[in-house]
Amino acid sequence: MRKVYLDHAGTTPLHPEVYSLMCEFMKNNFGNPSSIHSYGREAKKWVDEARQQVADLIGADREEIIFTGSGTEADNLAIIGTAAARRKKGNHIITSSIEHPAVLNTCKYLEKNGFEVTYLPVDGYGLVDPEELRRAIRHETILVTIMHANNEIGTIEPIEELSSIAREYGILFHTDAVQTAGKIPVNVKDLGVDLLTISSHKIYGPKGVGALYKRKGVRLEPVIHGGGQEKKMRSGTENTAGIVGFGKAAEIAARDLESEYNRTLELRDRLVQGINDRIPDVKYNGHPERRLPHNAHFSFSYVEGESMLLSLDMKGIAASSGSACSSSNLKGSHVLEAIGLPYELIHGSLRMTLGRMNDAADIDYVLEVLPEIVARLRSFSPLANKLTV
Repeated sequence: MRKVYLDHAGTTPLHPEVYSLMCEFMKNNFGNPSSIHSYGREAKKWVDEARQQVADLIGADREEIIFTGSGTEADNLAIIGTAAARRKKGNHIITSSIEHPAVLNTCKYLEKNGFEVTYLPVDGYGLVDPEELRRAIRHETILVTIMHANNEIGTIEPIEELSSIAREYGILFHTDAVQTAGKIPVNVKDLGVDLLTISSHKIYGPKGVGALYKRKGVRLEPVIHGGGQEKKMRSGTENTAGIVGFGKAAEIAARDLESEYNRTLELRDRLVQGINDRIPDVKYNGHPERRLPHNAHFSFSYVEGESMLLSLDMKGIAASSGSACSSSNLKGSHVLEAIGLPYELIHGSLRMTLGRMNDAADIDYVLEVLPEIVARLRSFSPLANKLTV
């Protein structure tokens, strides 16, 4: 049976060049980068090189990169660290209603600890209106945190315009760029951001390592305390092998950015056109043009998303759904709710995200299998011939 992986927004496989370098490093290097002897100095040299590689990917300076254990931890450091450092200036934070849980749940934590949070609405494409941000700013606003692109529907936010508004009022701006760094051009200076989050395992690097860009002069309070590693911003002995792999993955992503962008965009358009041609009553979610090149997100009428996922998996196709389901709870995607989709479309959603593993034959296989699955599942629905999208 053919195996097709279409969940690159969830995680990516380790790039062969990353794997080879990590194996070489782990075979020959075990020093602690904080040690002053030769073993420690050698480890530190590797970490410094990786820091430069990650900085180059996003147009930053090497000393502006703080390595963390994940993108989630980097989000926490950016948001909680800013809140703690600027609490005397104010207690108000602005974010969007479609953020990743790493941001939303961190903001909810701060709400329990004396901070106020405004959750900006989005339009039907998932875009934040810059004027909504301007209207939400208060005298006590200390941070705006809005993702660069949405992890579900792929819509790219107008970060340059949003950060410019925040800068007018002297407010720090953070963006979660986990879904964009290495996939589209990301330059912190062009974006005008003060803080930016990236993650290794989204760009064919190892899991367990992320990074926070912190612009020079921005003050944060650390959220992990200890030996003072990472310029006292993130204590704990560095995951040196993971950092080395992350650096290599960042170098490869920068090297191949244009070619991979064009290749995945062509495959994505082939997939979208094929689904629209072969399956009726389907809605393409997210902005039609202002979106990630590898992201395709659909809602199918009269079909339950989890059933589609299970059926696809039985055919060797791995994708994801916009709804989060468990055996005891069925909760719709907050992103799809925010863009105004009705219940039945929220729970009939399917996200397919392409990457290096995919080729045209994969897309053709999906287009062969998916229409049959949807037709079979719809045959069980009493509404299939009564409703329209």
